[in-house]
Order: sequence, then structure tokens, then C-alpha cells
Amino acid sequence: MSHAWPDRVTLLSMKEDLPNTFTAGTARSLGVHPRDLYAWRGSGQIVELSRGVFRRADAPEPTYPDFLAVAHRVPRAVVCCLSAAAVYDLTDELVASVQIAVPNRSRPPRLDYPPTTPLRFDESTFELGLSQLEAAPGEWVRIYDSTRTVVDLMRLRNRWGEPLAYAALRRYLLLPGAKPALLLDYAAKLDVYGPLRTALDVASAG
Repeated sequence: MSHAWPDRVTLLSMKEDLPNTFTAGTARSLGVHPRDLYAWRGSGQIVELSRGVFRRADAPEPTYPDFLAVAHRVPRAVVCCLSAAAVYDLTDELVASVQIAVPNRSRPPRLDYPPTTPLRFDESTFELGLSQLEAAPGEWVRIYDSTRTVVDLMRLRNRWGEPLAYAALRRYLLLPGAKPALLLDYAAKLDVYGPLRTALDVASAG
């Protein structure tokens, strides 16, 4: 079955249909020919955030454009670890790539841009602490909450170092919504209860 493409589709004519951030597949389903899509990109009417992911130039400026791009490329992924810690101001580390959790049985995504570091997380606890972040006005991406983020940094402390994990814990405890009991609950479910309990006792005593 062949598509009967219109001679030309202008961005203005699609304004009510195309979301602020969209994929090439979404555009195609709305009747946009690839030649029009790339003509829009060439004229600056849209910006390509990642391969096959576009954002309208007339859309509000996104706070986290890389997160938006990754969310459209890997819909089930969850922003995690250092990337999430930076969002919650739990670390001063400069994060060179978007760290995302993917289910351990899934194939790790390969993105040329933005730089992405996929981490395999267990299926049984994959959605523990799952939250959302408004990456652009009205557009949300999946992210672990601050509590899960601290526990993950403690769980993976051999990867980034214990000082970073302990610093994140101390900052977390200063947050207005800190939940030490929930920290321990998450830690038990993620098999890091002992180290987290010890770190929590030390941080609380200090």
C-alpha cells in the first residue's frame, strides 16, 4: 500500500497536530513526508534533538532537552543515578552522559546523541521509586525519585566511589521531604540495607 503524499506540507498547517517534541514516525503517521520534515529542519522550523526526534522551534525552551530526546528514543528507560542526583541537587558532579536504567533482560540502547550510559536494573524492582520530571512545559519523562537515587548510588558505590554516595545521602537528609524510613525500605528491597543503615547512622550522628 503506497502513501499519497500531498505536494507540500507546511509546519503551520500541522500546528494543531504535531506535538512540541515528536518522532519521525509520529510525523509520518500525520501525513508528513520525510522531505518536508528535513526541509523544516534545514530552515530552522524544527530542531533535531536526536536521530529521528525533533522539537518545534516555536515550542517553549526545554529544561532537559537530552532527557526528552532519550525518552522518545527509549520510552521505557528511567533517568537514574548521577543524572537523577544532579536534578535533585544531590551532587556537584558534572555528568557527561544521560544515565538511564533499562530492564536487565532488554537490549541496551545505542544512541549516537545525546551521550547515554545505560545501566541494567532488575525487572522485579525496576519501577521501585519511579517518578516523573517535567523536562519541558507539559512534557514529562521517567525518573527515579530522590530516595531511590540515593539508594542506587549507595548500591553502586564501587562504581563512582563511596564519598559520592555518602555526600548524596547527607544532602538528601537535608531536604524538606527527606524520608529516612523509606530509604531503609528501598535499601532492603535493593539488597543494600546494611551499608545504607550504617551510613545513615553515621550521617545522623554527624
